Amino acid sequence: MLCRISKRARATAPGRRATTAVTLAAAALVLCACTVAPGMRMARDASTSSNGAVPNGSTAAATRADAGSASGVPIREIDAALLAQMRDGAAGESAPDLFSAGRPYTLGVGDVLQITVWDHPELAAAQGSQTQTQVRPADAPAGFVVDDSGCIQFPYAGSVRVAGLKADEARDLLARRLADVFRNPQVTVRVASFRSAQIYIDGEVHAPGVQPINDIPMTLYEAVSRAGGFTANADQSRMVLVRDGRSYAVNLSQLFEQQKNPAKIVLKAGDMLRVVSRDENGVYVMGEINHPATAVPMRNGRLTLSDAVSQAGSLNQTSADAAQMYVIRGALSGTPSVYHLDARSPVAMLLANQFELQPKDVVYVDATGLARFSRVLNQLLPMINTGLTAAVVGK
Repeated sequence: MLCRISKRARATAPGRRATTAVTLAAAALVLCACTVAPGMRMARDASTSSNGAVPNGSTAAATRADAGSASGVPIREIDAALLAQMRDGAAGESAPDLFSAGRPYTLGVGDVLQITVWDHPELAAAQGSQTQTQVRPADAPAGFVVDDSGCIQFPYAGSVRVAGLKADEARDLLARRLADVFRNPQVTVRVASFRSAQIYIDGEVHAPGVQPINDIPMTLYEAVSRAGGFTANADQSRMVLVRDGRSYAVNLSQLFEQQKNPAKIVLKAGDMLRVVSRDENGVYVMGEINHPATAVPMRNGRLTLSDAVSQAGSLNQTSADAAQMYVIRGALSGTPSVYHLDARSPVAMLLANQFELQPKDVVYVDATGLARFSRVLNQLLPMINTGLTAAVVGK
């Protein structure tokens, strides 16, 4: 009897040892893997101050270098002082060089003039039939076209240079020329077609294209109105005006805050106005978010941290660590920066509602330690089950 028990014990000992070894190995893997949890993490140095500096007296033994410090990128706290600093930095005057007073229209090459000399109907034949219809919108109507040299050819007056003159100045000049032939000539000059000065409108307007400048000064609002107005996807805070090889940023929202009238921005010949799409200025929201996505600004161009998180479906309540919310800015530039917000308290969302995001910012929400541990187990359990199955089969 004792012999049979001894043989059975010796037979089962290898299986027990194998099972024990597999269990110990699995436990070791779990404990080791807790320190290398999968997924992105953003550690933060607790000693980093709001301006990114490390207080005096801190040592390497007392503080652990975090991801931001290791890369030389400071992590700044989002607080009331930072928000005030950002507001002061954004309070500069928007596009000061663009404001000017409207000027009277001056004639230029390509303009078409209708000239009437009263009591001399025979001169009307020189400019063609007034009932002539235009085959295409770009065709010139009946009248005297200002040629490339800036002159028109008028009967009894010869070549008259009118480029650079206002309509009334051209009228007086023609009257003086005709006075050599006619007694006290009464002359009327009007512009039948404005073709010498144009601006170009592109982007998020209903009718992009070329718009001629006429005798009414072409203001910013006038240009947008002629182009059919803004589309629903237009970002009114980041329009771009290109003039003489230089680009000017036009922010309508900021102009209103500064109590400046955008109608005082007068466009000039050759200007190009581009209305940027809101999709081009999106913010990337990722991490422990219910629906990671690209958040787009509002129609006025504003997008706060709370707006971006709301568009992405808010934080994931089961895995998000609200104390580890970060905004990464300028990742493609030479001076990137990172901002941190502890959003565990609802009061912190007041700060998030005032923190203005910029195009191409990245909002990242880290995971809790328990969520990372759960992900480690989900990856290790298949391997542990396989090992246990192999041990049982070997037994």
